[in-house]
Amino acid sequence: METSLSLFLLAAAGISLTGVMLPGPMTAATIAKGYSDKHAGAWIAAGHAIVEVPIIAIIYAAIYFGFEHVISFPQVKMGIYLAGGLMLFYLGFRMFRATRETLGAVGGLPASSLVTGIVITGTNPAFYMWWATAGAALIIGAAKFGLVGVILFAIVHLPCDLVWSEFISAGTFGSRRWWTQKVQKIVFRVCALILAGFGVWFCISAFL
Repeated sequence: METSLSLFLLAAAGISLTGVMLPGPMTAATIAKGYSDKHAGAWIAAGHAIVEVPIIAIIYAAIYFGFEHVISFPQVKMGIYLAGGLMLFYLGFRMFRATRETLGAVGGLPASSLVTGIVITGTNPAFYMWWATAGAALIIGAAKFGLVGVILFAIVHLPCDLVWSEFISAGTFGSRRWWTQKVQKIVFRVCALILAGFGVWFCISAFL
């Protein structure tokens, strides 16, 4: 059993890393925040975890009590995609507009990197859909080892977000001495367009 659990956790770490490393709204926000704070990634990952840990607990409870089918209802998917998409578009719009007014610090996002992590995660429909599919499958696998298996899975998964986000923010911060005002404005606007673009895509996906 110990060997099986070890192999499962190893596989879970690999799957988690592939999900974490996919470019998305959190990556864009981490780059933007990392310009002025080397450890913004750690705080964003902490905010991400504040949303993620309850989601893991809810999915485990749904599986335990036999309600996992609820997360696959079309109405639930539509609501998540539409509400999250609108919020991400709004954040991207604010950030893009702020690049015309603010240099040296990113505008449009919450001042706190911790709050940014919470907001970006909580409004990202892809986050919920990942947990409703691949994430739920991992929790089902972890649940075979009981509550301990689920807790160990969370302990393995969460550092993946932390390491990757910190890597991005530290890399951004370390390279900023080569950023001219023009480069900074371009990077921030690209990040803003990524957020807004995901927002539009998610809103469209709500009706597909």
